[in-house]
Formats: sequence, C-alpha cells, structure tokens
Amino acid sequence: MEKLPAMTGWIWVKEGFALFRKQPAEMSKLFLAYTFLMFALGIIPVLGQLLPLLLVPVFSMTFMQACAQIEQGKRIHPNLLLTGFRSPALRTLLTLGVLYLLAAIVAVTASALIDGGVFWRAMSGQTALNAKTARESNIATAMLVASAVYTPAVMAFWYAAPLAVWHNMSAGKAIFYSFFAVRKAGKAFLLYGLAWAALGVILPAVVSTLIALLFNKPAVTLIVLLPLSIVLTVVMYCSFYPTYTYIFGRPSVLPPPEQ
Repeated sequence: MEKLPAMTGWIWVKEGFALFRKQPAEMSKLFLAYTFLMFALGIIPVLGQLLPLLLVPVFSMTFMQACAQIEQGKRIHPNLLLTGFRSPALRTLLTLGVLYLLAAIVAVTASALIDGGVFWRAMSGQTALNAKTARESNIATAMLVASAVYTPAVMAFWYAAPLAVWHNMSAGKAIFYSFFAVRKAGKAFLLYGLAWAALGVILPAVVSTLIALLFNKPAVTLIVLLPLSIVLTVVMYCSFYPTYTYIFGRPSVLPPPEQ
C-alpha cells in the first residue's frame, strides 16, 4: 500500500457526491429504509441500545455493496439491506460487531471516569445537554478522552467489514489490515475528516442561520435542513466506498439479494 497524498481525502468526498448523483433517489430510499430499521431496533427493551452498534459492520456492507453496483451501472434496491446477512462472512461481521460494541463501551467508560457519566447520559437521552450541564461537569474533557480512546477503534474497523466480505479475511486479520491502512493514509483521512466536519456541521449551521435571518420561522428551517441533512449523510456513506477502492482496489461485486 502506497502512501496517499492529503488531497486524496477531498477526492474521496467528491467521488461520494458523484456516486450519489448517479442514483440519488435510490440511495435515499436505501438510507431511509436503514434509518427506519434502526429506529425499530431501538425500541426493543434493553437490546435496543446494543443492537444498532452490534450490527454496524453488517449494515455497513449495504452501502458499500450499493456503491459498487452503482459504479457498475446496476440499479440498487432497498433489499440490499440484507447484503451483510446473506454474506458467507456473516459470522465474521457479527464478531466484528461484538468487538465494535466493546470498543464503544471502553470509550464511554473512559469518559465516565472524567465526568461521572454525564457524557453517556447525554448521548443516551437520559440527561438534557444544555449550557448548565456543560458548565457544571467535565463533559468537554470527557468527550476528548472518549474520542482519543475510540479513534484507534475507528481505524481498526474502518475497512474491517469489506475486507472480511470481499477478501474473506478473519476478524483479526481484517482489523489488523484496516488499522494500518488508515494509519498509512493518515494525511488523506485528516483532510477527509475536516471536509466532512465542514460539510456536515458548519454548512448546516450556516444555512440554518441564514434561513432564520430571512424568514424567522422554525418550520421553514426544518423544511430546508431535514432534506439537506439526509442528502449529506447519504453522500458521506457513499464516500466510504472510494476510501476503500483507493487502497484495496475495486471488489468483485456479489449478486444482490433475491427479492
């Protein structure tokens, strides 16, 4: 694997937009189906907070496979949500999911040692995150600690699922190759992350401010920001695919699930 220049990170973002433009309605439907499914899982008592994290590697293959098919000119359908479940590597994906969940628990536990669990309660909706909560706790430091602890896990799992499915790697081998691939392309990933911070956080904030100044109506802001947020999220999912192909090459596309 050759080192990639920093500008590659911006190219990944642009290619994400290019993939989305080829089938915007289909990718949006796929994302909304995924969102609805995650919401349905979330209402399950106890397991509802664990299953979405546990199944991240399984469902990540949905969007990777969709992008691979878009690239080949094939139409995508919501039944691609079953891609990971129908894969021969399902057991490996579930193993990755367990490890992914454990990594998240370790990061949250580390943050709780700093702020007494305020960050976790805010994330899980148990505590309202407001200015008073931020002032009276060490939540800012806790968030930094959680990020520092979780970053190596993100690197280890970034490519793990597609490596398991498309390269038939074991969970340990996929994690190993993923971590060092991300590390070697560190400059590209830094620019990639900064670009998405600007597009996913700063841009919506600017848009909402301008709408508030022009119309001063919350309903108008919601009407504009909701579809904008959906589009940007789907494009971000699309951009995961070129981060893979630039390092590991294009995959052999598996046949889509039967309808």
